[in-house]
Amino acid sequence: MVNSTQVSYFTLGAYFDTNLFTYFFFMIIMSLYLIIVGSNVLLIVVIGVNRSLHEPMYMFLCSLFVNELYGSSGLFPFLLIQILSDVHTVSAPLCFLQVFCLYSYGAVEFFTLAIMSYDRYLAICYPLQYNTIMTFQRVKVLTAVAWLPALLLIVILTSLSFSLQLCGNIINKVYCDNYSVVKLACADTTVNNIYGLMITAIIVFGPVLLILYSYMRILKVCFSGSKQTRQKAVGTCAPHLASLLNFSFGVCFEVSQSRFDMSRVPRILQILLSLYFLTCQPLFNPALYGLNMSKIRSRCKSLFL
Repeated sequence: MVNSTQVSYFTLGAYFDTNLFTYFFFMIIMSLYLIIVGSNVLLIVVIGVNRSLHEPMYMFLCSLFVNELYGSSGLFPFLLIQILSDVHTVSAPLCFLQVFCLYSYGAVEFFTLAIMSYDRYLAICYPLQYNTIMTFQRVKVLTAVAWLPALLLIVILTSLSFSLQLCGNIINKVYCDNYSVVKLACADTTVNNIYGLMITAIIVFGPVLLILYSYMRILKVCFSGSKQTRQKAVGTCAPHLASLLNFSFGVCFEVSQSRFDMSRVPRILQILLSLYFLTCQPLFNPALYGLNMSKIRSRCKSLFL
């Protein structure tokens, strides 16, 4: 048995020889990353420079776009280096840093989506009191609530994994994954498993319950309200629900792949499923909100005209 601090590197076992397609895959990954960076930065700038967009909903969207940049930057540069490498290894400190980045990205995503649902609940159910309740100070506090607890929870998770005694260093993924590291442990992982269940409840089930509650109240108001109220609710809530469902499906794919035997699934499909929630969400959100929200769409057009 060796301590994880003595493991100098991990080997990523999911990579395979792509021969002549190496540079083709490299160009695809590079193009996706450039699109993600360009689209998210564009929307952050548009919201930042237009004072008419300095409203709570757009401030939360800005936080969401920053998180997409954060999560994709924790994955894509790493993938680009690995695709061109002959030996697919990663140093232990860099591996745990990537675990922290990707898991905290997922936590912030769920927390931000939950806060956005609460914001929509207040705007639709309490329109007259909305500006009084959702002040700029409260927006700052809620944004901090979306980020700081998530970062703290994942710091503890990563620290627990870092302190494990490991009996191997092969991770069967294309990036570093906390559950894969824990499976390498030859010491008792009870504390890790209990803490993992606890933060899953906090990070996933807590926000999902808040979102369900918010939308139940919104639906109640819509059914009892006017046609204009229903149209407003659909216009502002549909992108949020689509984003939530897309991210939730991606996370479910990743959890299922980590926990169940996927040996009968083609390797390329395993890789695509594991990358879905880290790739599609940063691409999906800018397109979803940029195209569907008229204020953002008009500001984007004016920026180029």
